[in-house]
Amino acid sequence: MSVAFVFPGQGSQKVGMGKALTESFPEARAVFAEADDALGFSLSRLCFEGPEAELQLTANTQPAILVASVAALRVLEARGGRPDRVAGHSLGEYSALVAARALGLKDAVVAVRRRGQYMQEAVPAGEGAMAAIIGLELPAVEQACREAAHDQVVSPANINAPHQVVIAGHSGAVDRAVEACRAAGARKAVRLAVSAPFHCALMAPAQERLAADLGRVRFRDAEVPLVNNVDARIVRTAGECREGLVRQVSAPVRWQQAVELLVRDGTSTFVEVGPDTVLSGLVKRVAKGVRALHVEDPGSLEKALAALSPAARTT
Repeated sequence: MSVAFVFPGQGSQKVGMGKALTESFPEARAVFAEADDALGFSLSRLCFEGPEAELQLTANTQPAILVASVAALRVLEARGGRPDRVAGHSLGEYSALVAARALGLKDAVVAVRRRGQYMQEAVPAGEGAMAAIIGLELPAVEQACREAAHDQVVSPANINAPHQVVIAGHSGAVDRAVEACRAAGARKAVRLAVSAPFHCALMAPAQERLAADLGRVRFRDAEVPLVNNVDARIVRTAGECREGLVRQVSAPVRWQQAVELLVRDGTSTFVEVGPDTVLSGLVKRVAKGVRALHVEDPGSLEKALAALSPAARTT
C-alpha cells in the first residue's frame, strides 16, 4: 500500500480548526506555539475563536490553514504515520514541503502570510473574480475563456477533477466566460466568493514580490518526493521546490493531473491532512477505487491510524 499525504489550500478555513487536536496532543500545541512566535501575534486564538471575518482575510487564512495542517501532520507522524509521496493544493504545497522536510515551519508560516498579502494587493478590490465551472471538459472551458477575454485576463485557475474547473481573471471577463460556459453546456457555472483572482496572470505582481522573499529562504532537498502544482510532476531538489512555489502564484493548479500521476506511481491510499475533506472528494472523482482518509481531529486521526496500521495494510 503506497500512501500519499495531501494538504488542503484556501477554502478549507473554519473557526475552531486545529482546536481539538491542540486540546488532546502536545505535538499540535507545539506547532501553534511556534507559529504564534514566528508571526508575532496569536494565530492560534484567531483559528480557535475567530472572529470569522478576520480569519477570512487571505493574509490570515493562508497561515491558519498551513498551521492547522502541520499540527495534524505532527500528531500523525508521532503515531507512526509516514507518507511515500506528498502533494498540496495551492497553498497546501507549502504544508507538503514542510512534511517533506524541504521547508521549515517558521519560514513557511511567514512566507504564506506574505503570499496572502501580496495576492490580495495585486488586484484592486472588485476588479478580479473567480468562478466554478461544473460539467464541462477542460478544452471547452479554455475555449470559452479565449472567446470571453476581449483583451482582458480570464483562464483556468484550478483544474480540480474531470468536469470541475475554476476560472479566474478580470471580473467582466469572468462573467462573460461564465455565460459562454453555460451556452457550451456546463451543468453549473457560478461566481465564487473570493477576495482575489488567484492563479492567473493578474497575480504576476504578487509572484514577483514573493520570488524575492523565497529567494532568501533556506530550502532543502525533499526527503519525500513531492508532486507539485505547476507542472504536476515529481520534484526532489531544493531549487525545484522553491521554483514551484514561485511559479504557482500565477499558474493554474493542476490537481487532477497530480492525482493521476500519484496513482500511476502506485499510490492507493490518500490521506488528507488538515481542515475539511475537500481534497478527499476530488481524489475520489479523479481516481476511482483508491482509498481516501483524512486527519483533522482526534476522531479522524484514530480512524486513519487504524486504516494505515501494518495489520490493515495486509488485509
